[in-house]
Parts: sequence; structure tokens; C-alpha cells
Amino acid sequence: MTISLSHDARRAGEEIIAAAQAVDPRQMQALVAALDNAHKIVLYGVGREGLMMKALAMRLYHLGLDAHVVGDMGAPPVGPGDLLLVSAGPGAFSTVIGLIGVAKGAGAMTACITSLPDGMAPMACDLVLTIPAQTMANDQGGRSFLPMGSLFEGAQYLTFELLILALRDQRGVSPEAMRDRHTNLE
Repeated sequence: MTISLSHDARRAGEEIIAAAQAVDPRQMQALVAALDNAHKIVLYGVGREGLMMKALAMRLYHLGLDAHVVGDMGAPPVGPGDLLLVSAGPGAFSTVIGLIGVAKGAGAMTACITSLPDGMAPMACDLVLTIPAQTMANDQGGRSFLPMGSLFEGAQYLTFELLILALRDQRGVSPEAMRDRHTNLE
């Protein structure tokens, strides 16, 4: 077995960059505006997508936004003026669809990060951000060098960091102010 870290890292990185570059800038701007205008932001995703959503929640908090993760002890209820932001790369997860229904019933805005915008979850949301990348739903046939849903999850991370930069600039938040909100309990 030959391991070529340089070649493999380049190939994986190129796939992640290509997926992030393929995001529609209008969808990105609409999500930036929704995040900027939300009173509270509550995020949710399952599995590794859920880890990416937690990373995004942390960065939103660093920007000074009222951001929470569904399932955490301090997650507040949502209502009018709030935003539920979910991840459903393959287009649908039963828990995601259930949470969208609860949030909409409470009057909150909903947004979905996905690879398949025609799926049940994104179709039920007010806003959609499509990251065109392989997920677990379409990992058959070797489209991506990366296994299973890794391309989508890696592209989420990069796309989310770009979203944070756009939101930081829009809100006029300095890097120092973000750093001041980082935990000191590590």
C-alpha cells in the first residue's frame, strides 16, 4: 500500500474548494442577511453534519450573535424573528423535518444547508443554501475521492468560514472582538 499524502491532500482539497466555489452567491447573501437579522439562531444537524453545525454555532457566537444548538441544555425556544438553521445534505432526515415543522409552527424562519435542494427538508424551508457536493445519499459510483459524505462535510466547513467572514464584514465586527468572545475555559 502506498500512501501519498501530498497528492491525496491536494486532490481532497481541490474537491472541497470546488464545492465551496460552486455555492450560489445570492443564496449565501440571503443566508447572511437572515443570520444578521435573526433575534435568536438555533442550529441543528445529524452526525458529522451536526459537528459542522456546532462549529458554525460557535463562530456565530464569536460574532456576538445569539446562537444555540438544538439539544444543548441552554437552547431556547424559537418564535417570530428567530431562525432555525438545519443541515440536510442528502435532502431529508426525519429529525430535521420534524424540527422544521415545530419552528414554522412557532413562527420562526427556517433555512437549510443541503446538497440536494429538491429534498423534503430544503423544500420545507424559507431559505436554502446548496453546497453541490457528494453526500451519503449519492456516494455510490465514486464521484468523489473522499468517502461517503466527507466532501459535503468538508465543503460545509469551508463554506461556513466564508459565510462568517461575510457576516463579520457586514456587521463590522473586528477579529479582536471575535477573539474576546472565545472561551477561556480550555
